[in-house]
Amino acid sequence: MKYEEFYDFVVKVHSIAKIGLTFSKDPYALENYKELQNISKEMIEKFMDVKFDRPSMFTRDIYPTPNMSVRTMIVNDKDEVLLVKESNSNTWSLPGGWCDLFDSPKEAAFNEVSQEAGVDPEITRLIGILNRTPYKNQKNVPEYVIVFEGNIDHKKFHEHTHETNDVKFFPLKDLPELSRKMTREEILRLIDAYYNKETIFD
Repeated sequence: MKYEEFYDFVVKVHSIAKIGLTFSKDPYALENYKELQNISKEMIEKFMDVKFDRPSMFTRDIYPTPNMSVRTMIVNDKDEVLLVKESNSNTWSLPGGWCDLFDSPKEAAFNEVSQEAGVDPEITRLIGILNRTPYKNQKNVPEYVIVFEGNIDHKKFHEHTHETNDVKFFPLKDLPELSRKMTREEILRLIDAYYNKETIFD
């Protein structure tokens, strides 16, 4: 394994551990994530000359920047948009989520649709980059969302993850209850940009 590949592997393990420690509730899983975090931290410090007591990508006390997420708008020939139902809230959203380390925005969008909707999309163009911060609870970290247009082959659906419990197409003029992760106002802006073949940004 080359140095660059080893570095990417260890950083990925460390990021998975941090995500698990943040969101997991299972005490056994938390123990495992903590062990992974400690092992990967030791490897990073020992082999890569990165110290966790100085500002770096591995600490939270670095220069603060907005979080980055991706969403994908997929519209069929009936003018219906593909939405996923989130398991934790039973509300609907465009498939998407946080960008993982080392994924390009396009790769992140593909992965999120594949995982949440159970279908592998073709990511075709950029619709827009929106500042989500005004729509979020003030306790949350500011967020930018990159929104793509995509196409899918209806014959190639596969199982989706535990994060979603339903996947449906909805008429653009009759949307269901939306989750806090994508407001009606934001989706309406994106629908206009989709039909006008525009790229919008804040």
